[in-house]
Amino acid sequence: MTTIEPPAAIRTFIDGTDRGDVEALAATFPEDAQLHDCGREHNGRDGVRDRDRTDDIGVRSRFKLVGTEAGPSPDSHVVALTVTGDGYNGTRDGLIAVLRIG
Repeated sequence: MTTIEPPAAIRTFIDGTDRGDVEALAATFPEDAQLHDCGREHNGRDGVRDRDRTDDIGVRSRFKLVGTEAGPSPDSHVVALTVTGDGYNGTRDGLIAVLRIG
């Protein structure tokens, strides 16, 4: 992975999760956000907050940024993270789970 500086929203998403600050994390999404997580759909900032309470901050996840590169379409990025905590850690069936923000 060719590493580039991640956009401020991605950095705030990571830092907010690491601090356990759901409001800082939710503020990185617009009001009409869509978060797709392994077949589950979460809509709007309230959906992001609800998911985060059970999945990331809710299980004390911590993210370590491994790398960031430009994504396949304009204004998209591919971000690799190492995840630790009391919830999901690592890959599923040898595949990387995808978080699509947009």
